[in-house]
Amino acid sequence: MSINFMTLPRHILEQEKKYPGATGELSALLHDLALAAKVISLEVNKAGLVDILGFTGDNNVHGEQVKKLDIYAHDMLIRAMDHGGHLCVMASEEEENIIHIPQKHKIGKYVLLFDPLDGSSNIDANVSIGTIFSIYRRISPDGTPGTLEDCLQKGVEQVAAGYIVYGSSTILVYTTGEGVFGFTLDPAFGEFLLSHDNIRIPEKARIYSINEGNYKYWRTGLKKYIKYIQAADDRDEKPYSARYIGSMVADIHRNLLYGGIFIYPADKRNPNGKLRLMYECNPMAFIVEAAGGKAIDGKNRILEIQPKELHQRVPIYIGSAEAVDMVKKFLIEDEIEEAVHSKN
Repeated sequence: MSINFMTLPRHILEQEKKYPGATGELSALLHDLALAAKVISLEVNKAGLVDILGFTGDNNVHGEQVKKLDIYAHDMLIRAMDHGGHLCVMASEEEENIIHIPQKHKIGKYVLLFDPLDGSSNIDANVSIGTIFSIYRRISPDGTPGTLEDCLQKGVEQVAAGYIVYGSSTILVYTTGEGVFGFTLDPAFGEFLLSHDNIRIPEKARIYSINEGNYKYWRTGLKKYIKYIQAADDRDEKPYSARYIGSMVADIHRNLLYGGIFIYPADKRNPNGKLRLMYECNPMAFIVEAAGGKAIDGKNRILEIQPKELHQRVPIYIGSAEAVDMVKKFLIEDEIEEAVHSKN
């Protein structure tokens, strides 16, 4: 059996050659993230054997219970990233405010936002979880401490984004906007090896991922869309299959490979949606669009939303282009019908 020895560091360097004038800083930043991913992966894999599962007893900024592994991943990412001289500021889903780079370290030109452990409610059940990251160039003056404004940039301004899935194997997926590439961690070598070259999400979806337990709170247009894809259409094609893990990074990773749509809508209880724009939706939208898919909030492109706060929530419909276009059609038609009824 042959082994593909295209390692993540080699791939990053080869991608860098495509950009004249590249300084290598972004490459070094991605190397540091990969190192943090390896360390977190080790802890995730032995989580059932040590006193790391369960709740800390504290709540995070969103009022949710914080699990021990969440804090470990959060702290590990900060420790791996704050001293390299590439960042001016960081922000984490687990931290209320921005995270400044210590004064003793060099201040860089990039901004890092991350969700240290997405899907952490699944930790104790040994279900796939992951880390999501997003990288921007700073907009504040070079050499000065980073600011909140550096973090509150539109998703279209990302220079790189990615995620790491910790499951039966550990897979790192990243993009710099041109091509999406996946690397599987080989435990024998301790290195990420290219396993998914130039990922393209299938145009047609055959999988839908949504928490149908919230059905009664959905808008009518979304209810109609779900009923539509559950039934065979005029061409006698098979209905979509429901696959919902409850871990955004795992659900989207599967749909990215097989074709599908992931939906976390606004509803009567959560009118602004529930997922975070900066830590989850923007990086995932950047990846999926680079793979040929689409991501909207129901009307607008996710990447064009101007963030107003660090922990802003938005609804999201993301995945295969045809499926996203279709659900948008159902939602807009429903909105038009509501407007007509309200006038009458």
